[in-house]
Order: sequence, then C-alpha cells, then structure tokens
Amino acid sequence: MTRRFLSFGAIGAGLAVGFGAFGAHGLKTVLSAEMLAVWQTGVNYQMWHSLGLILVSLLLQSAQNAKQLHWAGGLMLVGMVLFSGSLYGLALTEIKALGMITPLGGLCFLAAWGLVTHFSLTKHQP
Repeated sequence: MTRRFLSFGAIGAGLAVGFGAFGAHGLKTVLSAEMLAVWQTGVNYQMWHSLGLILVSLLLQSAQNAKQLHWAGGLMLVGMVLFSGSLYGLALTEIKALGMITPLGGLCFLAAWGLVTHFSLTKHQP
C-alpha cells in the first residue's frame, strides 16, 4: 500500500497542476469568477492532500503495520474524490446539489489528519 499511496499522491499532484493550469487558462473566459474560485479551491485541496498521501507513504515506510496510516491514506483518497471532485463538478455544471457532497470529503480529510496526528503521538518502532 505504501507504493500505491506514493503513486496516487504523485498522480494527484500532477493532475492538480494540470487542473490548475486548465482553470487559469482554459476556463478563465468560460466560468464566472465565483465558479473559477470554486474550481481553484478544488485544486488547492487536491494538491495539499496529494502531498499528504506522499507523507503517509513515507511514514508507512518506517511503520508498515500502522493501521491508522492506512486508514489515513484511504480517507485522503476518498476525500479528494468527494471534495475536489464535487467542486470541479459544481464549477463546470453549476448543479448546486454537488455542493452537498463537498462536506463529506472535508470530513474525510479531517479524519485522515486526525489519524496522522494520532500516529505521530504514539510510539512506533522503525
């Protein structure tokens, strides 16, 4: 799973760069300023949590059996899909119902970082 989190983190970060550029150049004349800001929020959270997945991958190298890190990585992945994905969809379609999915992704992010915090506060042998 360590390699998968590293791979997903790298892919997610690369996609965030691409989505950011697409928003800044391709969508600038298509979306309203408000929807462009929604798009950018999705990009920002995707980038930060892609980096979070890379961190989880690195932490797992020293603590392979840390279940809370496996859960944290999974929650970050789900959070990116729900949070950033719903914001991308909202920005492109303006279907307001997609905004109801976003907080679920946010909860996944919060739980993931809580698990990383829990891991950091407990003793683990390398």
